[in-house]
Order: sequence, then C-alpha cells, then structure tokens
Amino acid sequence: MTQDSHIKPNERRLFIKSYGCQMNVYDSGRMADVLGPHGFESVGGAEEADMIILNTCHIREKASEKVYSELGRLRALKDQRARAGKDTIIAVAGCVAQAEGEEIMARAPIVDMVFGPQTYHRLPEMVARVDQGETRVLDTDFPVEDKFDNLSAVGSPKNVAAFLTIQEGCDKFCTFCVVPYTRGAEFSRPLPRVLDEAQRLVAGGARELTLLGQNVNAYHGDNGKGGITGLGDLCRQLSEIEGLERIRYTTSHPRDMDDSLIEAHRDLPKLMPYLHLPIQSGSNTVLQAMNRQHDTKTYVELVERIRAARPDIALSSDFIVGFPGETDQDFEDTLALVREVTYAQAYSFKYSPRPGTPGADMETQVDEAVKSERLARLQSLLNEQQIAFNAACKGTRMSVLYEKPGRFEGQLIGRSPYLQSVHVEAPEHFIGTLEEVEIVDVKPNSLTGHRSGAAKEPAKATVHGA
Repeated sequence: MTQDSHIKPNERRLFIKSYGCQMNVYDSGRMADVLGPHGFESVGGAEEADMIILNTCHIREKASEKVYSELGRLRALKDQRARAGKDTIIAVAGCVAQAEGEEIMARAPIVDMVFGPQTYHRLPEMVARVDQGETRVLDTDFPVEDKFDNLSAVGSPKNVAAFLTIQEGCDKFCTFCVVPYTRGAEFSRPLPRVLDEAQRLVAGGARELTLLGQNVNAYHGDNGKGGITGLGDLCRQLSEIEGLERIRYTTSHPRDMDDSLIEAHRDLPKLMPYLHLPIQSGSNTVLQAMNRQHDTKTYVELVERIRAARPDIALSSDFIVGFPGETDQDFEDTLALVREVTYAQAYSFKYSPRPGTPGADMETQVDEAVKSERLARLQSLLNEQQIAFNAACKGTRMSVLYEKPGRFEGQLIGRSPYLQSVHVEAPEHFIGTLEEVEIVDVKPNSLTGHRSGAAKEPAKATVHGA
C-alpha cells in the first residue's frame, strides 16, 4: 500500500470501533498507545481515518454478522477515499478475528489485516507490512505473555475512571462460551507490572480503576518474590496508592470468590460495594449442562457470606435463558433464584449457539419463541428489582465521583458506589473529585443528587443491597 501523499507519516489518523466487553475498550486504548509513537493520532470517526480497526467481541448474539455488515459500509468509504487519492487500512481485531480470521479474509477483500486479542503489540510491524505492499496480514497466535511484555507504557487516561487488564483467558470451558478458544488459557499479569500501570494511570488523572479479566477473581500474579498474589491482596496494595479513590473489578466467577477477596470487601473502603457475580441460570440441571462447576446452593451461600462481610454491597449478574434442554421448571427455578437473591442490576440474554462450543452441538435446542417469552418474563422481574434498588436510594447520602460535564450548563455527571449515573449541579473544576451528595430524585436510568458542601474524601455508602 502506498502512503497517502496528502498525509505525512507522522500525521496518520486512527479510528477504533470497540464492540462488547470492557476488556475490548481497554484493548482498544492500548492499540492506540502502541500506534501513537508510529505516527497515528486517534480521531472520532471512520470518515476521517487513514486506518480503521474493528475490535470485535464474540460473546453477543450475531457478532459475526454485525462485523460483516460494518465491513460492507466501510467498503464504500474505502472506495470513496481511494477515488480521492487516499489510502485506508482496514483491520479486524479481537475475538471474532481470532475465531474466524481466515473466513474474514476470504469474505471481505477490503480487509488488510486480521489479528487476535493476544497480538496487538505487533501492530506496528503489521502496519509496516501493509505499507510495503502486503495485502493480507493475518496474525492470530496466542503469545499472551509476549503481548504484555512488549506493550509500551500505558498512555494518559482519557477519563477519571480507567480500565486496567490484570488477567486474560479462561480455563472453565463453560459449554456456551467461546472465550477459552478466542482468548486462550488463564494468564495473570505479574503483580509489579499491574501496580506500575496502576500508578501511571493515577498519576495521569485516573481516580477510579476497574480491574478487568475474563475471570478476574482467578487472578494469581507472580509477586516478583517467589510467591503468588491473589485479587484480594492486589486490591489491598492498590488501595495504598495515593490519589486512587475507588477500585472495582469485573467479571467474576463464583468458584474463584475466596475468603481473602471477601475480607477485602469488608476491610477496604476504596473497594466499591458493587459486585458482578454471574450465575447464568437458577437450575442445577442447566448449570451442570453449562459446565459451570457450581450449583445454586453454593452460589446462594456465597452471596450470604459476601453480604455478611459487606452489608451494603449490591449485586449484579448474568443470565442466559433457553439454554439447550432448559424446561419450563428450569426457567421457573431461575425466577425463584432471582427473587431469593435480588439484584441491583443484571444482564440477560437468549442463548445463541457459538460455533465450536459444545452447546452448539446439543440436540435439545429450545424454540426461539419460547426463549423470547422467557427472556421477557425474566427481564421484567430484573427490571422491577433494579427500579426498587434505585428508589431506595432516594433520600440517602452517597459519595459521587464526578466524571464529566452533563447535558446542561453547570451540570456534572458522576457515578455512585453502585455504578449508577448521578446528575449534580456542580462547577466543572470538580471533575475528578469525590463529594457526598443527597439523592433527591430517581429517574429510569439515573439519579439526581444535591450537593451541600465542598468536595471531600469519600465516605462509606449507607445504602444496603436490595
């Protein structure tokens, strides 16, 4: 590919579109960090970009179809830019790229590069190969340790709240999930490197860090002293970083929620009282078919232990309805578990077969109409619980981390300890600070807070889990 004659090598423009999980958002940021020193500046839209990366996710339904649909739109854009004498590199990254790299190359001739989630540290090399005339660059190896070893220092965070990947991959092999095949085996980043990146993020302005991993609470990082550090101890060390006000993590597996992590929720004010703990189904029969390696009894007992340690904690979860073989009674068991546990928020989906997973080959697939009816009933119940949780916040006082300006002049948007969006009238220079506010109104997707003093250090929230 020839370099656009209108653009100097140090003035190329980059647009990355992220799909799916928060880890993809983190990965997209790191791709921009990797390409920045090689002359790429991030821009806000594909139309003005010399390189476009689709950072894909294979978890959601019809993920591949969405990618090909987007590539169809980009083909017209690439042709239009070519007529104007401008070259455009089109790349597909992430989990769909990992799972279907060769098929993407075959079906979408406009794609110049396809690379998996473990190879983006080699992006400058791939771009150089395209610039030198190579038209089909494919890199879907699994060098997890190489990726983290070779990444440059993280750039300055663009927001008050930042993501930090500490763990990748999965060894659980749930029968509905492609992650072990697209992200590889579980790998934890060494503790010193996690702490170093966290300190750089905080020095750059981050006040809240969300620790990311496919099984983030399975973190077992080499501490550099011949030992292993778990997530609970990592949170303890992170909480000592001056300027870091809040710590979160996602996504967790019930099997990896150990005593040390539960005690960290009890002991660390900076560890937010909001936990995403997916169960997927309330039926033991379905859980066994999913290979979840836990049952509803152990899950409920775990929730009780967590709430005993941190009474104000709020829970969220994931649910899949219509998994192969799910009966009416299995679904009723799921509704019963939701009523027993109660959630502040939850994500629920119809089962969608993923090629290459055991679930896709099961013969007892559930009819789509049945899945739709069950999902509607489940989401109605979950929505009732979320509304009740938010309503219970009215009249309470809670700390809000101001993150950005609101839609209206003099308004800021922040987050509560429970990840709720909170709108407050406050001056713009308060962005990046914590302040305790009174919740005076509750709307469908946000809270309204009223401030009565100057910004100050965070206090423990007083709202109890629903």
